[in-house]
Amino acid sequence: MTAEWSLREADVQALARHGALFPALPSAVPSPVPSGAAVMDAGTALVDAAAAHAVRAHLDNVLPALDSLRSQSDRLAAWGVELAQRLLRGQRVMAAGNGGSAAEAQHLTAELVGRFDGERIPFSAISLHAETSAVTAISNDYGYDEVFARQIRAHGRSGDVLVLLSTSGKSPNLLRAAETAARLNITTWALTGPGPNPLALACDEAVTIEAINANAQEGHLIALHAICRAFDLEVNRSGAGNHSRDYSGSPDGEAGGRA
Repeated sequence: MTAEWSLREADVQALARHGALFPALPSAVPSPVPSGAAVMDAGTALVDAAAAHAVRAHLDNVLPALDSLRSQSDRLAAWGVELAQRLLRGQRVMAAGNGGSAAEAQHLTAELVGRFDGERIPFSAISLHAETSAVTAISNDYGYDEVFARQIRAHGRSGDVLVLLSTSGKSPNLLRAAETAARLNITTWALTGPGPNPLALACDEAVTIEAINANAQEGHLIALHAICRAFDLEVNRSGAGNHSRDYSGSPDGEAGGRA
């Protein structure tokens, strides 16, 4: 038995002796102190019940996020189609977020550079937060609020798309990124938690998910996959989905063909 587990058992036994877990019996009946194993079993049952309740509550809270996304499904579809059309013309998508939202943004770019379901050509997509040396250098020299904006000035071109993810919709570095993109004629889309919020208002278009933060973030992944469904459909409809051809239609070209 580890020292940590022994300490926990000792704590539970101490609580039991003080009547915290087991109510006092009538005075005529002796009140034996339960064994350590019995106390641990009772404590485990209580913890398991609380954990099960917390999990069920979390899963129930996914439903508002799904309902919110369903009400905005037309916008998600339109984003997928437009993203495909732009990337087929040689434009690029950039994405950024902080923390869990950074992971979600990187998920999107991985789907575009790699693939979603079916085989197709790769597309140019960059997760700005994943450039660790650039991120640390820029934040050190210019401050963390500039960490995405400066990269956008370096990589962004007119007609590109910038996707910004935030559950709060208040991150200063994302707001600065949206402002910078607007000056460069880069289209900005926001995926956020409940709206209205500053980021949603700062971007050209937004999908706001009416749910608590954790479930809104889970909704972001569902939204990204929904966009990818529409994206792949449009790529295939254009006739450019053949993985052996580049964007111009020539076999195995540098723009996107694979050997």
